[in-house]
Amino acid sequence: MRSASSPRPVALVAGGAGFVGSHLCDALIARDMRVICVDNFHTGRRENVAPLFNDRRFRLIEADVTEAIKEPLEALDWLFNLASPASPRHYQENPVGTMMTNVAGTNNLLDLARRHGARFVQASTSEVYGDPEIHPQREDYCGNVNPIGPRACYDEGKRAAEALCSDYLRAGQVDVRIARIFNTYGPRMRPDDGRIVSNLIVQSLEGKPLTIYGDGSQTRSFCYVSDLVRGLVALMETEETPEVPINLGNPDEITVLELAQLVQKAIPTASRIVLCDLPQDDPRRRKPDIAQAKARLGWEPEVPLRDGLALTAAWFGISQNRGFDDGAQARPAE
Repeated sequence: MRSASSPRPVALVAGGAGFVGSHLCDALIARDMRVICVDNFHTGRRENVAPLFNDRRFRLIEADVTEAIKEPLEALDWLFNLASPASPRHYQENPVGTMMTNVAGTNNLLDLARRHGARFVQASTSEVYGDPEIHPQREDYCGNVNPIGPRACYDEGKRAAEALCSDYLRAGQVDVRIARIFNTYGPRMRPDDGRIVSNLIVQSLEGKPLTIYGDGSQTRSFCYVSDLVRGLVALMETEETPEVPINLGNPDEITVLELAQLVQKAIPTASRIVLCDLPQDDPRRRKPDIAQAKARLGWEPEVPLRDGLALTAAWFGISQNRGFDDGAQARPAE
């Protein structure tokens, strides 16, 4: 990190207009950093970063990370790679594109970090564990992934990205840190992303039946977005490079049915629960072991699920009333 007498440190956030990426941009601006947000708006939304458009510390570049970034860049200190669709509905729309974003895109960004001498955080995923055979999931577990299934474009894409990151780190070319992100929720989730929290909240606000897949006995562990962002920043900040991936998620495990019942209680317009067929390769259990995050980063989640759901439902209610407007325009990149 630059000294206090130097210009503001600069962070590039690939996928910065997405759900998590936009919250990360906010957090970095709040630290008085300059932030370069790179997004192709495949799943990211301009309105997520619209409050930053008039902030001179913020710059938006519309670009696809599978191609070299053509805009001139100032010297980078940090580079966060969050550039990938993250919900099954979106990453399965263009599976080849998803795979290439995670492989070619990650390689391009690693090379950019190498050329700038920037520290690099790779946003990986709990999906690298597949349908896990150990519980909770530790970072030394190699996973149980179907390499030819409909989720493989994302699961295997992220696994390949981890391999690339590890090779750059072993070669001493980039200071890389890998975050394995578990289920995350909060304001700015897309209403159409197909993930369980956004599905249930939007359906409840519209008075529609709450759909869950299977019998609802599968479990997840839900981390509020502000907690996750704290973890990503802590991973970037730590001076000692973890040479292993670090799980970031909430270890409080809950069944999908219990989650639906919580949403029913929280939103007065919620309707009945209906069961749908379970998608192929859907994990039965998901819970992070966060001992490494606690020991290496001093990090653990703080926001209880009930509180986070209330904040998320309130945001969706406001967004629904204004039609999930996506029409804000950015100022040109400088």
